[in-house]
Amino acid sequence: MEFIKRDVRNYVCQQRKALGKHGDAKALLSHFSRMAQLNKDFYFKIDIDDDSRIRNMFWADARTRAACNYFGDLISFDTTYLTNKYDIPFAPFVSVNHHRQSILLGCGLLSSEETSSFVWLFESWLRCMYNKAPEGIVTDQCKAMQNVIECVFPNTRHRWGLWHIMKKIPEKL
Repeated sequence: MEFIKRDVRNYVCQQRKALGKHGDAKALLSHFSRMAQLNKDFYFKIDIDDDSRIRNMFWADARTRAACNYFGDLISFDTTYLTNKYDIPFAPFVSVNHHRQSILLGCGLLSSEETSSFVWLFESWLRCMYNKAPEGIVTDQCKAMQNVIECVFPNTRHRWGLWHIMKKIPEKL
């Protein structure tokens, strides 16, 4: 099936418009604003394109931000979850507490898994966490993500997750 660059751009634009069709974007912004009024430590940031449509978003509540001070030395970041109705990547920042339980250190929704989206999200997370970069980060084998980590978290050690490595062994060997 043949298509041109304009066709792809139009399709992506149409999909982004769907986010605001039923008032979901407005409801989300209203909810985040209420949460920020109720708790001064609730943090959210929304990336809007030139046509006032949501491109990316990030949020973290007060408990999450406090937990990062204690357990944010090593984080896991993975965007393989595409289970929402908009088919856009859910991007959780996860760590482990002293009981070996997973804890959430922030969440994002991305319009794409491109370098610009990752830069925006990692910089938003870093600002939210008082510019305290993690000592280590575990991710999948995404090249765009790897490049962004080197730029945004220059002193952070980047490692690949074992699950992703094991998944690729059959195709590589």
